[in-house]
Amino acid sequence: MDQLKASDISGVALYPLRKMCDERGMILQMLRSDDSHFEKFGEIYFSTAYPGVIKGWHEHTAQVQYYAVPIGMIKLVLFDNRKESPTYQNLMEIITGQDNYQLIRIPCGVINGYKNIGTQTVFVANCATIPHSQGEMLRFDPHGGKVPYKWERVDR
Repeated sequence: MDQLKASDISGVALYPLRKMCDERGMILQMLRSDDSHFEKFGEIYFSTAYPGVIKGWHEHTAQVQYYAVPIGMIKLVLFDNRKESPTYQNLMEIITGQDNYQLIRIPCGVINGYKNIGTQTVFVANCATIPHSQGEMLRFDPHGGKVPYKWERVDR
């Protein structure tokens, strides 16, 4: 499971996750304390969004996030806002969810947001390295100028 996928932003990592299915249902793994990429535990929280909804932009200043999407599909967009990073101002799109189940590491200083691209309510799990604290997260308008990105679908 520790097989890393390539990333367009320094410090962002994508790890395929296991789904164990049988006639009774399914177990979906997310993160184990013995995974080589486990850092530390702060809190786990969940976010939902209705079809077509955009949640973002936000940037954590001290918290590393680990996202997994067991229900639904999202387009997760990342923007490297770290001036010292070799990938400063790079954009990255990740289509993830139940049909492409993976764990995504989002480092501090990487602005992120997501759009529910499916037809059902999406369920996003986040295992953060520190508990949420007031003022630790910066918010930006999802349609403003902070991130040079348009949320519209592109048909190719």
